[in-house]
Amino acid sequence: MEWESDDKELKAAGAEPLPDGRRGLCIHGWEIESRKLSILNSLHLQRWEKELQMSHLPEMVFGDNCLVLKHVNSGTKFFFNAFDALVGWKHEALPPVEVPAAAKWKFRSKPLQEVVLDYDYTFTTPYCGSETVERNVECESAIPDEGSSCIPWEDCKEKIDLVALASKEPILFYDEIILYEDELADNGISFLTVKVRVMPSGWFLLLRFWLRVDGVLMRLRDTRLHCLFGEHNKSVILRESCWRETTFQALSSKGYPFDSAAYSDPSIIAERLPIVMQKTQKLNITVPCKQ
Repeated sequence: MEWESDDKELKAAGAEPLPDGRRGLCIHGWEIESRKLSILNSLHLQRWEKELQMSHLPEMVFGDNCLVLKHVNSGTKFFFNAFDALVGWKHEALPPVEVPAAAKWKFRSKPLQEVVLDYDYTFTTPYCGSETVERNVECESAIPDEGSSCIPWEDCKEKIDLVALASKEPILFYDEIILYEDELADNGISFLTVKVRVMPSGWFLLLRFWLRVDGVLMRLRDTRLHCLFGEHNKSVILRESCWRETTFQALSSKGYPFDSAAYSDPSIIAERLPIVMQKTQKLNITVPCKQ
């Protein structure tokens, strides 16, 4: 079921829907838009394989799905899409997770075909979103020009206040966008999704890569962004990245179930997975306009 916004709540928060039937809203100088379409057809998949120089892609690639968040006056833009995520997968090029010999046959596309898993068939990606700065001729951006439109994140010790985010604040907009998914030839699940919600005080998103290779490994890579709205269209953004990973054997040794059915929801079992990487970064956006 698609999210239905409340016109009274939008008006009270100073927000308004995007024009021309686009899905999203404008609030405190931000344009937030989501797009969801069908999976890529075989022709488009072939084009992607050529551009990525890879002969393997996830079973379901939602190539036209995306989430875009743009701070209009500064030109700061965050966007999330499957292609950039798969570029990250290709470049990281993790070694393939070892699959039990009894399960390898499931990867065959033809009878008696020899299965050689010489690539990362889990489609694990280090992707934490795409970003750029689009120059605005009317306002001087507070983001310094570094020649390549890089956004100057600063490492920090602050954390996103998840307790405060759980408070009962009106949700002006919500969406969940699937970027790609693969069932690993019935050996588990691998998917990349991004969720966003917008409140009167700011916006919050979760980009999540989740992998479960049944009986072998679980891997969770989360990126959270929280933007707090300030006066005069200023914004403060925190970005947290947290990677977790463990084996079924390691969990079993601690008394947890070995059955894959016990690990269908990453939100429930995330805390059982040891952290392998964690960092937080901060970005301040201010826009002094030319007089």
